[in-house]
Amino acid sequence: MHLHILGVCGTFMGGLALIARSAGHKVTGCDAGVYPPMSAQLAEQGIDLIEGWDPAQMALKPDLYVIGNVVTRGNPLMEAILNAGVPYVSGPQWLGDHVLPGQHVLAVAGTHGKTTTSSLLAWILECAGRRPNFLIGGVAPDLQVSARYAPDARHFVIEADEYDTAFFDKRSKFVHYRSRTLILNNLEYDHADIFPDLAAIETQFHHLVRTIPTQGRIVAPARDEALARVLERGCWSELVRFGPEGAWTAGEPQEDGAFAVLREGGDLGSVRWTLTGEHNRRNALAALAAAEHAGVPALEGIAALSRFGGVKRRMELRGTARGIRVYDDFAHHPTAIATTLAGLRRQIGGARILAVLEPRSNTMKLGSMAARLPESLTDADMAFIYGEREGKHALGWNPAEVLAPLGGKAGSYGDLDDLVAAVTRAAKEGDHVVVMSNGGFGGMHQKLLDALAAKA
Repeated sequence: MHLHILGVCGTFMGGLALIARSAGHKVTGCDAGVYPPMSAQLAEQGIDLIEGWDPAQMALKPDLYVIGNVVTRGNPLMEAILNAGVPYVSGPQWLGDHVLPGQHVLAVAGTHGKTTTSSLLAWILECAGRRPNFLIGGVAPDLQVSARYAPDARHFVIEADEYDTAFFDKRSKFVHYRSRTLILNNLEYDHADIFPDLAAIETQFHHLVRTIPTQGRIVAPARDEALARVLERGCWSELVRFGPEGAWTAGEPQEDGAFAVLREGGDLGSVRWTLTGEHNRRNALAALAAAEHAGVPALEGIAALSRFGGVKRRMELRGTARGIRVYDDFAHHPTAIATTLAGLRRQIGGARILAVLEPRSNTMKLGSMAARLPESLTDADMAFIYGEREGKHALGWNPAEVLAPLGGKAGSYGDLDDLVAAVTRAAKEGDHVVVMSNGGFGGMHQKLLDALAAKA
């Protein structure tokens, strides 16, 4: 079957394209601004990519059009598809109907930590010899790719996003996956362009919980008010709690980052790794509890975690110039920004942290979380925000007003070159520069490294 995928360079749809190719289908795709790293992964697999939404792509005559949620009414190619009356389906539904049946699906849902936890879980299963299939929103160097599929493999790890499925299906993506093991990492308000309030997201999570079989397992934190409300609406599966007061807990981290894994008071062993922050220890606990449901003993899981090398764009060191370290991180929600910086602060002590942030997500651009920014940047010594009240990179809020509580340690910039120059002037030997965005940020990381290297 020939599938033509619209919106193929997104992490989910690009991963789906790789899976479809592995399943034996002919795959082509298109997107606005075909861009790496996904475009490189797809090209390596021989998947032809087309730039833009020209209706001339109808001449490809695929058997089925697979539609990503970046596609809206008014999209020229989508309008041509609708007018021609040819078959189309959303990406999540295609995956749920054609790939996931017969698989033990292990889904990771929540506002934060989905990519890291999914990668941890897939890595545990890989080390345990399960050879899992997976579709993850990032690339763990240990796993090498963001998606993998072998028809004879039994387990499938998937990052389960609550964002809507498609313009014609406003349910969250994750209701299509029919998970058997489900991690609910956390739940906060996000996606302000889709959901009016937190209660609306809780309803989608309730729908997800309804799909888990009685023989399934739900892994959830012991302390999360929103998830507590979700589970109070109904839970028909085994429920395993992690974190403080849960069945799975973590001991205090040591100087080398190692921490003990405890289950109901017993010490199971120690994880020794380079990941920082309490949030990553909680991610590890959730992954261990989920892997156990798939038959992996806790000791095997702990040993696997100690060999885990991290995830790209999660406190990934991109380079060092003149003694200044530049990191890339995907954080774009105030809670994720705060936990990322807090984890680095614990690791480096009193060294200076320069936070460089692009408020790129719809939630951040609209300003739904703007008031929480100053508090989330507490662990940064200086903060640089890419955006302005008006102009090309306008935000739905006034950066000067929002950042006022931070005084002179924060500023906003509407021009990328001006931002690079400001960070370069401020940075000193021994500093740690954390660049945070859920997009490419205009190549900010390399621009900074080049400018710092050239600094007199």
